Amino acid sequence: MSAVSNWFTKFWEDEEGLQTLEIMLIIAVIVVIALAFRKQISSWVKDLLDFGGNKVKEFQSDK
Repeated sequence: MSAVSNWFTKFWEDEEGLQTLEIMLIIAVIVVIALAFRKQISSWVKDLLDFGGNKVKEFQSDK
């Protein structure tokens, strides 16, 4: 138990550990937001792909 306590104390005081923790928290927030709005994001991406596909078809038919 002492080894875990020592590791946690070193991790908490280490500046590099804080940067890693900040990055992990940012990633976690992004994942939560993506999960919360997954239907809207999926719909938006589908609309973008459909729009792009239609524009490609228009360009090909102009030739």
